[in-house]
Amino acid sequence: MRRLDNGAPLRAAMKAAGLSVPRLAAKTKEADPERKGLSAAYVGFIVGQGETAREECSDRAAQLIAAALDRELAELFETVVFTLKESTSTSRSQTRNSSKPLPEQLKTQRQLARFLQKSMSWIDRQIQDDAEFPVHYAGRSRRFDPQEVLDYLRDRRKARIAC
Repeated sequence: MRRLDNGAPLRAAMKAAGLSVPRLAAKTKEADPERKGLSAAYVGFIVGQGETAREECSDRAAQLIAAALDRELAELFETVVFTLKESTSTSRSQTRNSSKPLPEQLKTQRQLARFLQKSMSWIDRQIQDDAEFPVHYAGRSRRFDPQEVLDYLRDRRKARIAC
């Protein structure tokens, strides 16, 4: 499962319920039929917004968190759908919306901004101004291959110099 909107609905639901990460983790134990629940660290990765935050988690984790927050699963998470070109042993999977395989290393917009030493709004303007700006959509999230972006910026700079 993939969290919606970089986890904002999760954090809003936690705030509305008055729960911290450790308290939410404890509530997942109550919601789990096996009474194992999730660790506070794992919950923190799922609901967090820093560099260690995870966009995806297991179906079980998403179900336990939704149950602990007394919310519908679809309010907080979306199902990740993959299509396979060949056998899973010979090919990487790709998202349904993409016509070519995703690069190995994708960055979030915040990570790309830090990598390029630019603002996130600068990246937004590039995407709005030029349909060729290399961006991959994974669900509702934008992802960037830093090498594609650097190649694109170099080509654009060369084109400007040539004029």
